[in-house]
Amino acid sequence: MDKFEGYIFTALCSTNFLVSCLLFSKVTREQREPYMDEVFHVPQAQKYCHGKFNQWDPMITTLPGLYLVSVGIIKPVVRLANMSGDVVCSTAMLRFINLLFNCGNLYLLYRLICRLHPKEKTRTAARRILSALSLSTFPVLYFFNFLYYTDAGSTFFILFTYLMTLHGCRKASALLGACGVLFRQTNVVWVAFCAGTLVAGQMDDAWRVAHSKKTDDKPAAFQVPLSLSGAKRVVLFTLEFFTSAGHVKAVLLVTWPYALVATGFVAFVWQNGGVVVGDRANHEACLNFPQLFYFLSFSLFFSLPVSLCRHRVRRFLQAVKKQPVLFLAATVVSVLLVWKFTAVHKYLLADNRHVTFYVWKRFFQRHEVLRFLLIPAYIFAGWNFLDSLKSRSLFWSLAFLACLLAATVPQKLLEFRYFIVPYLMYRVHMPLPSLPRLALEFVLYTAVNVATVYVFVAKTFRWPDNAATQRFMW
Repeated sequence: MDKFEGYIFTALCSTNFLVSCLLFSKVTREQREPYMDEVFHVPQAQKYCHGKFNQWDPMITTLPGLYLVSVGIIKPVVRLANMSGDVVCSTAMLRFINLLFNCGNLYLLYRLICRLHPKEKTRTAARRILSALSLSTFPVLYFFNFLYYTDAGSTFFILFTYLMTLHGCRKASALLGACGVLFRQTNVVWVAFCAGTLVAGQMDDAWRVAHSKKTDDKPAAFQVPLSLSGAKRVVLFTLEFFTSAGHVKAVLLVTWPYALVATGFVAFVWQNGGVVVGDRANHEACLNFPQLFYFLSFSLFFSLPVSLCRHRVRRFLQAVKKQPVLFLAATVVSVLLVWKFTAVHKYLLADNRHVTFYVWKRFFQRHEVLRFLLIPAYIFAGWNFLDSLKSRSLFWSLAFLACLLAATVPQKLLEFRYFIVPYLMYRVHMPLPSLPRLALEFVLYTAVNVATVYVFVAKTFRWPDNAATQRFMW
């Protein structure tokens, strides 16, 4: 980062924090008491603040990472400021922790973008800064900066984990990944992704060496095989790679810190009797393959300004015309997955305070056939997703797609918060868009943020059997 770029980024960080503080103040004044999942998180954090570490709410599903970090930040500040009374570990003070994570996420996104998209001959500083600013205001993540949820901290530690992986600090990366798992158990998937990128790098090098002896063409590791022969070559190479003692040794040398985290996670699951800590009856894993389609549609919508153009639509139509059998097979498989594997969690239609309630009730539930009519859109969203990542190597793409499946398919509940980390991973790996496109993305995110905060604050309602004020949210 040169000096001028540093000044601009620092000014944007300060402005972002100021605007976030103003919104935080408004949200907290309107909703002073814990709301939604905060009714579990806030009291539990307050118990930790008072040193009651052996008390646990059985309705909490995640590990205590958020509460431990909150106490670790708040307690020293309280002692230094000589604070006492109800303000200590109050709902507002606990929520403020996520504003700090928001600042950290902005910085980490910027550093990731700089690492993944280094300076080219043309000046890219403005695009890197605007990309980071835009992604830090990603609506689903940004909204939960104002409530005491695990999302901001969970995202922070996973982004930090990946950044350390890219810098070659594997022990630090694994330690940060373990912290991420303490915020949300499913983050172990993204710890595995970090290890997977290292393995993918080893495989890319081995593939390049193997094929440089046979051809002078561009290494095929950077081309996704769309033929049976291409897939066969990749499978045979993978088997050969993992049966080679030298390659296995090299893989173990770079991934052993992540293997320790995975071993600890397996031990936890065995001791705990499952991944979820509490309320297990309502958080059971299943094969919900349409979750992948929902994520792809979600990603298409939020990346529209930077990923979609007429040229890409034309290329999609040309691809369909060129390989009709492949797209027909994808359509048939999608129909079967939607038909046989659509799971509907009872929470989805039991709580009208969430956006997903209205998406499902007013569209998916209206008629059975509507689920199948969306399949062409899913196919396009999936093609657009893969096409946006075509600059990445084949083995990196396979590692990412495997982790994406592991992070989405087992989830029975349609919850947009579960899409935050995979979407950010997708977005930071896309080629840097032009400034006009980034500006459009920022405008879209800002418009959605203004709408969601306004609806949360102003459009309250009450249930017939409950006098408490209810609010709409993600």
